[in-house]
Amino acid sequence: MYEQSLCKVVDHIKINTIKRLNKSKKWKYGYNKEHDVVIISKTGMIGEVIEIQNLKIALPKQPKKIHKFEHDKWQVTPYPKELQRIKTIFDWREYPDDFKENYADYIEEEFVKREEGFWFYNLGKPTYITGTHYMYLQWSKIDVGNPDYREANRLFFIFWEACKADNRCYGMCYLKNRRSGFSFMASGETVNMATISNDARFGILSKTGADAKKMFTDKVVPISVNYPFFFKPIQDGMDRPKTELAYRVPATKLTRRKLTSNDKIEELAGLDTTIDWKNTGDNSYDGEKLKLLVHDESGKWERPDNILNNWRVTKTTLRLGSRIIGKCMMGSTSNALDKGGDNFKKLYNDSDVTQRNRNGQTNSGLYSLFIPMEWNYEGFIDQYGQPVFNTPQEERLDPWGDLIDIGVIEHWQNEADGLKNDQDGLNEFYRQFPRTEEHAFRDEANNSIFNLVKIYEQIDYNEETNQGISTGNFQWVNGIKDTKVMFYPDPKGRFKVNWTPKPELQNKVVINNGRKYPGNEHMGAFGCDSYDISGTVDGKGSKGSLHGLTKFSMEDCPPSQFFLEYIARPQTADIFFEDVLMALVFYGMPLLCENNKPRLLYYLKRRGYRGYSMNRPDKVWNKLSTAEKEIGGIPNSSEDVKQAHAAAIEMYIQNNVGIRQDGLCGNMYFNRTLNDWARFDITKRTKFDATISSGLAIMACNKHLYTPYAKIEKQKLNISISRYKNKGMRSKLIKQ
Repeated sequence: MYEQSLCKVVDHIKINTIKRLNKSKKWKYGYNKEHDVVIISKTGMIGEVIEIQNLKIALPKQPKKIHKFEHDKWQVTPYPKELQRIKTIFDWREYPDDFKENYADYIEEEFVKREEGFWFYNLGKPTYITGTHYMYLQWSKIDVGNPDYREANRLFFIFWEACKADNRCYGMCYLKNRRSGFSFMASGETVNMATISNDARFGILSKTGADAKKMFTDKVVPISVNYPFFFKPIQDGMDRPKTELAYRVPATKLTRRKLTSNDKIEELAGLDTTIDWKNTGDNSYDGEKLKLLVHDESGKWERPDNILNNWRVTKTTLRLGSRIIGKCMMGSTSNALDKGGDNFKKLYNDSDVTQRNRNGQTNSGLYSLFIPMEWNYEGFIDQYGQPVFNTPQEERLDPWGDLIDIGVIEHWQNEADGLKNDQDGLNEFYRQFPRTEEHAFRDEANNSIFNLVKIYEQIDYNEETNQGISTGNFQWVNGIKDTKVMFYPDPKGRFKVNWTPKPELQNKVVINNGRKYPGNEHMGAFGCDSYDISGTVDGKGSKGSLHGLTKFSMEDCPPSQFFLEYIARPQTADIFFEDVLMALVFYGMPLLCENNKPRLLYYLKRRGYRGYSMNRPDKVWNKLSTAEKEIGGIPNSSEDVKQAHAAAIEMYIQNNVGIRQDGLCGNMYFNRTLNDWARFDITKRTKFDATISSGLAIMACNKHLYTPYAKIEKQKLNISISRYKNKGMRSKLIKQ
């Protein structure tokens, strides 16, 4: 049975604290630093605290009065016919006061719902939707009429409201499945915000200028046109413009006092808000100030257009100095990585709310959100807007009254199984309808030198099962170097480990002629891709990478299994070197490292661990160079070494990754390395740190395959017998 993990209720704040501050209505809309929670309530009171993609969000307190629709589910409230005839606030003023009085409460309530959100019973459960979501459901017209209520969209809008409320956040980076409704939701929010904003500008970008224009003319403009008069400002220009929608006269909140007053129309002037679109390019909207930027299909920007470059430019349009004055609503499925998807993937990863700088912001400034396809797949959402994850045991109907007789998980798996023999088709299906972030960024199969079928089989298996990977760091016991090493779990640690030797085999060392050697060389080995320079010009640089791999042995350890992954770039190179050394000592295994960046190898020698550094296995001792004899290691410049390295990984994948000949799945559990293998380009090896180090680990564990054998030329034995002439006084040799 499928159990969702997208959203959960958390006991983040003590109930007594909530009650105490609720009583005085002290909860302020925005980020609450004391409790590390984003409050989206505008009433001064909060209720449940939920967590969506690691972001804790405090919802408004549940009111005593909750609206109940006729069928215990969301329904659009009919717009009074008398009001439908009124097109502008100018027309409204021509109506008598008693007419206005009849609809004053109705209009005022709509403004309250827009501002504070709306509570209703959905299948008997009190359900909260944000004001933006209410405007989308009640007043937005899309291609099929009014949008359906969907639980996935409710969570989307709650997350978006948190992005708007949080003064540390520039907006959202939404990784979506196809036909999730993002374009319409973003268009609805654009119109909603624009119609209540003064002197503001709203912009739209998409994968091409034509797509941005289509979104503007086919979605934004129709939603604006269909707004009721009391929400809609007076437009400047055409009713259905092609390039810019300009609001001049504001739709002010129509209270009872204002409804009956005789204010002059001139006093309502001054909104001066515009919505427009731009052609796609790195410098689109450069130098402008935006209240909202919609980035549609940002994962499909193809070269030379670069979403990363554009975001660096447009990010500045949303702030004045350090103060964030605008937000970005970004959403997309992903292209193949070599077709622009890699840039969107980096932007998405840089938007992780758990990774913040000292200013409390993510690397991108955005907050990432991924809603798996099972939440929002058409045909598998029931009449109450709830996704049908598992095949129903009781009758479940869709919004049109049709029976849903299979769960979305089973349906999706059937689709995927039908594409097993078409890897590119399967990868495209995963990208369009991803159940995991890994699915969303699947690459095309024809660009890899390795077996992508097996790699992706392993990735899928790893995501479905818990392999007990621990994150942490190694430390010298009591901080005393060159003694014993221990592993300490730490969620922010640099090491990922899924196996450690028994205590009696940890820190095993052999002393031979006064030199230290690893005591568990028979159990496995490490491979490393090092770096020499602590800092780089751009502050990035390649990462140091270390992998540990077991061999087949008589010891109690899993054979041919990668047990350690380290891909990081600490603040200094010496920290990285010490990390590597501690891992070698703890496991008691040798290291094969590329010697073109020799600082690590000199570091090991200087610390007395030259015996832990393997010599290149493809040469005998007397054929090694002076430097190779001194520090060990293997060069990366030799074409033979490059080919042997790639062949080693290819062999390992064939035997130990994905579905094996015995029908079981392999035991390679590090998805980051698997994805690096999937993208590996042998002509650009320096970009693939994990592939380099893991391949060296495989070569180290199979060094016997590379041992050279000197050719010995045996001379032919001369077994001929000399013959002599025996005539005369002396014998003479007969020449042959």
